[in-house]
Amino acid sequence: MPKGVRKLVFGVGINDYPGTSSWMIGGVRFKCPLYIKWFSMLLRCYKKAHLEMFPTYIGCSVSEDWKYFSKFRAWMEEQDWKGKELDKDILVKGNKIYSAETCVFVSRELNTFLNDHGSARGLYPLGVSWHKATETFIAQCSDPKTGKSVHLGQFSTPEEAHLAWKAKKHEHALTYAEQQTDPRIAEALRTRYL
Repeated sequence: MPKGVRKLVFGVGINDYPGTSSWMIGGVRFKCPLYIKWFSMLLRCYKKAHLEMFPTYIGCSVSEDWKYFSKFRAWMEEQDWKGKELDKDILVKGNKIYSAETCVFVSRELNTFLNDHGSARGLYPLGVSWHKATETFIAQCSDPKTGKSVHLGQFSTPEEAHLAWKAKKHEHALTYAEQQTDPRIAEALRTRYL
């Protein structure tokens, strides 16, 4: 590769930022936090080993402009990002494209709350399991404050149990909505589980 030309990141990303993405301070290498977010986003979408471990990212992609680090960096510098995670599907449920129009930064706690653990769900809808001893469907929902699972009742159908889970998730989402400073996130949370 000619001098001055950088290798593509995961075959698609172009680090075109004129500065450096890391620094040496006192013998310790520090990576630019904006570069780390960009690199991680590309990894989730384009690294084969990651996709094999986390198949929910299969089909995800990065918008053409965000394949350039300088474009992603310029957007990120305008965001409230410190201590937060990049989220691609809170504004557009089920979204698979990372872009300036679809992404926001959210707290780790909120990101965890929104994760539906789709790959580990099993036979029944979200929040539902079969209770063999009583031959009923049980609804459970994690309490975001304690992280513990809360029993919501026993039901005769998985659909009824799922509706109980959904109502509890909506209740929690409304609490999170009140804590948001970005009105787009607040509105997405108010309507997410309706």
